[in-house]
Amino acid sequence: MMLQLQNSQPTADICLIGFSGKLMMGKESRQVESKVTELLGAGMKKIIFDLSKLDSIDSTGVGILVMCGGKVRKAGGEVRIAGPEGVVKDTLVMTHVDRLVRMFPTVDEATKNFNVA
Repeated sequence: MMLQLQNSQPTADICLIGFSGKLMMGKESRQVESKVTELLGAGMKKIIFDLSKLDSIDSTGVGILVMCGGKVRKAGGEVRIAGPEGVVKDTLVMTHVDRLVRMFPTVDEATKNFNVA
């Protein structure tokens, strides 16, 4: 299944982007960066990537997550990752993404204590 993104706002100042399908090399993966750029332009600085429905990820996908985390951090915000499981979680831990972008087991836990001005 191709990558699909779905936006929601669990609170007024947090944007949740739900990922489903595969985050892999290809033009579909560019939509993640575009979405983050759009959110930053709208003043949104608290972003959660819900990866609970993501089936697989490759090095391009890992790079996109890290790059988006850096872009949001540079703008004074924070990206958090919620719900990765199986091979997706293993890949993120193995590539040390968890050291660059905070990971949480659930979206509810990721929404707590966002200390972004």
